Amino acid sequence: MFFNLPTLLTWARIVAIPLIVGVFYLQMEPGAQNLLATVLFVVVALTDWADGYLARRLNMTSSFGAFLDPVADKFLVCAALLVLVHLNRLHALVALVIIGREIAISALREWMAQIGASRSVAVHMLGKLKTVVQMVAIPFLLYDGRLFGLIDTHWWGTLLILVAAVLTIWSMVYYLQKALPEIRAKAR
Repeated sequence: MFFNLPTLLTWARIVAIPLIVGVFYLQMEPGAQNLLATVLFVVVALTDWADGYLARRLNMTSSFGAFLDPVADKFLVCAALLVLVHLNRLHALVALVIIGREIAISALREWMAQIGASRSVAVHMLGKLKTVVQMVAIPFLLYDGRLFGLIDTHWWGTLLILVAAVLTIWSMVYYLQKALPEIRAKAR
């Protein structure tokens, strides 16, 4: 279904991306910008869980929703990473590794689906762990301050995004290894 509640939540995630980016162009105190962008990102990221939960619970799963959901996630993550690079809170190389992997694995999955081997690159726990780590790291880096006066979010965000980059590479290698037999078979 093109427009049901879970799909509308996914669309809302895409529509909210310019809002998160736009916060940093508002005439506001930097701390307020950071807080607003962080809250927006967290709320929008939670819709990823909500749309999947509702789609299963209400039996509203669809092939369009299954297509749009990861696209929305990738748009959200890529936009946030580019903002963080622009704000000098993230090294461009780390962003390139994460964004490049997303493009490569998306292309690999599309190709594997075309040759009837999509099961060989199905989502794995390693990819899910990578996503969770980066979805915690990004709001920490957007906040870029002391949370509750105790947690240095820049330090923790930087550590976690580096862990996410390592998991990104590791999961890419995993998916490529899983696809390699199919690739070799089709190359003959």
